[in-house]
Amino acid sequence: MQRKHKGVLTAALAAITLVSGGVLVGPAEADSSKKKPPSNLSMTSGYRKAVTVDAIRSHQAAFQSFADNGGTGNRVATSAANQASIDYVVEKAEAAGLDVTLDPFEFVFNADVTPAVMQRISPNPTTYVDGVDFASMTFSPNGDVTAGVQLPSGDNRGCEAADWAGFPAGSIALVQRGTPATFPVACTFAIKAQNAANAGAVGVIVFNNVPGTINGTLGGPVSFGVPVLGTSQAIGQEWSTQVGAGLTARIKVNRVNETRTSYNVIADTPGGNPDNVVVVGAHLDSVSRGPGINDNGSGSAALLAMAEALEGRAIANKVRFAWWNAEEFGLLGSAAYVAQLKAEQPAELADIALNLNFDMIGSPNYVRFVYDGDNSAFPVGTGVADGPDGSGLIEKVFYEFFGGVGLASEQTPFNGRSDYGPFIAEGIPAGGLFTGAEGVKTASQAELFGGVAGVAYDSCY
Repeated sequence: MQRKHKGVLTAALAAITLVSGGVLVGPAEADSSKKKPPSNLSMTSGYRKAVTVDAIRSHQAAFQSFADNGGTGNRVATSAANQASIDYVVEKAEAAGLDVTLDPFEFVFNADVTPAVMQRISPNPTTYVDGVDFASMTFSPNGDVTAGVQLPSGDNRGCEAADWAGFPAGSIALVQRGTPATFPVACTFAIKAQNAANAGAVGVIVFNNVPGTINGTLGGPVSFGVPVLGTSQAIGQEWSTQVGAGLTARIKVNRVNETRTSYNVIADTPGGNPDNVVVVGAHLDSVSRGPGINDNGSGSAALLAMAEALEGRAIANKVRFAWWNAEEFGLLGSAAYVAQLKAEQPAELADIALNLNFDMIGSPNYVRFVYDGDNSAFPVGTGVADGPDGSGLIEKVFYEFFGGVGLASEQTPFNGRSDYGPFIAEGIPAGGLFTGAEGVKTASQAELFGGVAGVAYDSCY
């Protein structure tokens, strides 16, 4: 498919520089906003000033209230709080003069029915805390097993079938997160668990390779039938020393697995060239363990503030604001949207000139990350996607803006792990911002951006 550019990036500068200059300026850097931006961005000055942090925070507060009043403390897709979030976005987007539609899609809903269990039976019996010390994997099969714990006999990351030679069938497998340099693709949790199940494991525990607990997903329904948990680096390392010394554990998973319907909110500006559509997206749902006010209430709220400030302004190209749902189940809303256009409205898909993605842009211990669209810092390979033509130019616009107002920024891998993934898979250029999740801030980053070294960018994540 031939992509349309026709200077659309110029029209998209408003959407780009709004988030660049508004959401990501920390208190210590407030005076830097007085510096003159690059001349090619001066046209967006009034628009950027119209989008305030107060407006964004008010929308985040609304999302928090839905989680507080929804009975579950979260905004997971199809929950009452998620529906309240949808209704709120529709109301605000329509009030801002946008043409709003709800985009339904079906997906497999998978979540804990009862809290998962992880216990060390021997030695030193210990009951661990669900959601703190460990978590069941999304799409984990159900099961309640007690057995001895064993590591793979080869590489303890368990990515190759050969790593499991001689594994004692009937044991619970303890596997480290991560991908060997020689492995041809990202070694997912599902690959590790499938290999363990093939070797006769009755349960799987994946421990982190960095500080913190894994709250992961198998990516979709799986064919093997053993429960899978994620746990912390500290617990995994401790248990690794006890394997072979009588380590026995119990793990239990009880999750619901059913087809449900969710909705993306799609909101178009009434004006602008419909042959060059700038899709600006953020996901509206949260994980099941919290309200998701950074992940991704920050991006969702920023989009609403963008839309409100854009009302009545002349634009060259149509802007399509998209609040995706079921992202936390595997980018399902955005993937369903792109797939539907490809199958039923290919001309409309061809009219999408670029996708801007804002997922987690309010991390408290932030780094101002820009997606590495040209793959200059993170070459295409394991865990890094190829940036379609035009993605590097989007990245360049962000850097030019940040440099022009004296703000530091860094590149982050273009890995397709957020809602831009389905767009780049169709050759649509994409870009966006990210302020960090479970990764740990380095000393050099703390010196450059402030904050605390040795601590996660977002400890809640």
